[in-house]
Amino acid sequence: MTSKIAIPLIFLAVFYLAGTTTSTAVKPSSSFIKSSCATTTYPALCEESLSPFANTIKTSPAQLAHTALAVSLKQSQSTQAYLHKLKRVKGIKPRERSAIGDCLEVVSDSLDRVTKSIQELKKFERTKGHEFIWHMSNVQTWVSSALTDENTCMDGFGGRAMVGRIKTSVRAQITSVAHVTSNALALVNSFAKKH
Repeated sequence: MTSKIAIPLIFLAVFYLAGTTTSTAVKPSSSFIKSSCATTTYPALCEESLSPFANTIKTSPAQLAHTALAVSLKQSQSTQAYLHKLKRVKGIKPRERSAIGDCLEVVSDSLDRVTKSIQELKKFERTKGHEFIWHMSNVQTWVSSALTDENTCMDGFGGRAMVGRIKTSVRAQITSVAHVTSNALALVNSFAKKH
């Protein structure tokens, strides 16, 4: 009687273990994203923001850079929408409203630069040599400028008079954009070195 129970239990154990090893197997695209993100300033955020696109990225450094820029663009658009709403909130101090307006301008410039970078990245997929270097230089310059813009946004909130919820919420939005843009720049630079 014991052997009748033991055989099904062994079968279930083998079946369970076989199922867990195949379901936990790491896809090459996930490993590629993880190893690529390890070189960025914010690796956990990088992996978290790019993993949903693993099937698109596969193991392509160009697609990884493109997707990272798209994530930066999406986050910038979200921040821009947030700042537009925040600027219209009643009860905000004039200096805060002015600083939000300055941030909106800076975020708009950043959006423009990231958009140009995505368009430029599409162009140079068909280029080689000096032409590739020129297109890549444009992308690197624009993404770097976008990152500078994002960091500049908080300058308007400097000083003791600008302490509070508005500054904290704007900082959280801008920091999020700056981090994904920093990661995008690192991945663009890495792609440029490999090409």
